[in-house]
Amino acid sequence: MRKLILTIIASVVVLMGGTLGMLALASLKKEPAKVEEKELALSVAAVRVSPREIPVAIKGFGEAKALNAVAISPEVSGQVIEIHPNLEVGGVVPMGEILFRIDPRDYQARYDEAKASLSQTEAILKRLETQYATDRERLKTLARTRDLAQTDFQRKKELLEKDQVGTKAGVDAAEQISNQAADGHDLLSQTVAMYPMRIDEARGALDSTRAMMENARANLERTTVTAPFNARVKSVNLERNQYVALGAQVLTLADDSVLEILVSLDSRQARQWLKFSNDAPAGDTAWFGAPEPVTCTVRWTEDREAHCWLGKMVRVAEFAPETRTMTVAVQVMGSDARSNDAAALPLVEGMYCSVEIPGQVIPNAYEIPVGAVTFDNKVYKAVDGRLKSVPVTVAHTQGDSVIVIAGIDAGDLIVTTRLSNPLENSLLDITVEDEPQGNAA
Repeated sequence: MRKLILTIIASVVVLMGGTLGMLALASLKKEPAKVEEKELALSVAAVRVSPREIPVAIKGFGEAKALNAVAISPEVSGQVIEIHPNLEVGGVVPMGEILFRIDPRDYQARYDEAKASLSQTEAILKRLETQYATDRERLKTLARTRDLAQTDFQRKKELLEKDQVGTKAGVDAAEQISNQAADGHDLLSQTVAMYPMRIDEARGALDSTRAMMENARANLERTTVTAPFNARVKSVNLERNQYVALGAQVLTLADDSVLEILVSLDSRQARQWLKFSNDAPAGDTAWFGAPEPVTCTVRWTEDREAHCWLGKMVRVAEFAPETRTMTVAVQVMGSDARSNDAAALPLVEGMYCSVEIPGQVIPNAYEIPVGAVTFDNKVYKAVDGRLKSVPVTVAHTQGDSVIVIAGIDAGDLIVTTRLSNPLENSLLDITVEDEPQGNAA
């Protein structure tokens, strides 16, 4: 029993010693220093905006093509005896130079024959006109002779019948002379009456012969085919000594003095921003008026920076309600399609280009980077160093910029850093950038 009591007392003493040791050690521990909690700032870039007049530009794409391309077919048949040395695909033949020549000998002979026939017909007509004038004078003489013979016959007849002067044979002879004179006059009168008709026939024959000669001359000229303009050869199916048939297409030529690009645009954007004149088409034509000939910027899609040209919008070419698109024609003059830079290429047929067309001007608008506007048309402002989202009205998006017409005020600081679901009223660490002053191409 005594041994148990001693064990209990020893245990109590050990526990009390441990407790006193722990308390002593706890009294030696220092209280940790208190740290003040700080709010983390969101680092963003921002731009301070101001309203201004912003010209709208709409962009489309299209392929450059020569405005005029002509298929050449011979107007006469025959053997080709001469072709231009540049008459191959991609070759250029200056205006007026001979493209090819067909053997002219048969056509020269037909022309010479028609020319000789014309000379003969002219001589026949001239002879008829001269004879007509001569016979009309002869007819006057014969009329006088007839009248005198008739008067002599009547006088002799009256003398014989009334005064028994003369003889029956003398009267008969006078009557015979009178009748012969009348017959001669009548025959010549009939001949003279026929002259106008014969002359008209001769003139008709002359016109027909002259037309034949002109046709022969035209066919002779058609044996030589010349370039109607400074022509680029697009296709050729022609060889020297080849026989070509009338109307067979042998060449296709392109006139690169004017290049045209058909640009497809969203019809709603075109309606809203394109500039059209107030002049209606001629007559009662229900079509678009002439667009204002604004200067458009044309860029080759393969190299936008080094290959840039200027053109003019000239007309609306097509409206497609199925796709809600409007196609406009932009023309670039050949002189403007070349470049002063020897390393740059000219604008040529076949180049696929982007075309930027200036439109209306939006007054009192703001231009901000496209990344500053969310998918649901909101922007983030920096207000008193904190983030605030506001809805905006976007008028137009062009290139890397967005034009805003409502929801922003002058002097607002717009966050341009793209944010993903940021907390409203977040603290901001702001880097202010310069305001955009132009539209990205």
